[in-house]
Amino acid sequence: MNFYLTNMYYLIMINKFTIMNDKISTSEIFDFCQKAEYSADGIVSKRIIQKPTGNITLFAFDKGQELSEHTAPFDALVQVLEGSSQIIINKQVFELKQGQSIIMPANNPHAVKATEKFKMLLTMIKE
Repeated sequence: MNFYLTNMYYLIMINKFTIMNDKISTSEIFDFCQKAEYSADGIVSKRIIQKPTGNITLFAFDKGQELSEHTAPFDALVQVLEGSSQIIINKQVFELKQGQSIIMPANNPHAVKATEKFKMLLTMIKE
């Protein structure tokens, strides 16, 4: 069943979306990839830091899942932590794999497609 998840920056149509609220302690060593598990046919989202000046969010996508095309009012940095994906910016497809990053410019349409299971860290700094 599709539904819309709405927050102040995105309108995204997805099949299954899970938001995890457990906190990561400060002054603790951790591995991002161990902080979000995959969900069958879904996307898991975990806010790592949420401040008025910006957000850092960890995502785990099952193969075939996607965030539909949308815009955001701020630049956003995507860092692929595990697996590979397609990042589409202004209809241009970029193939990213583990260890690669891309900046999605503010106010430009972009989308994310999981070509296989993958995890990414999204950093958005607000102006």
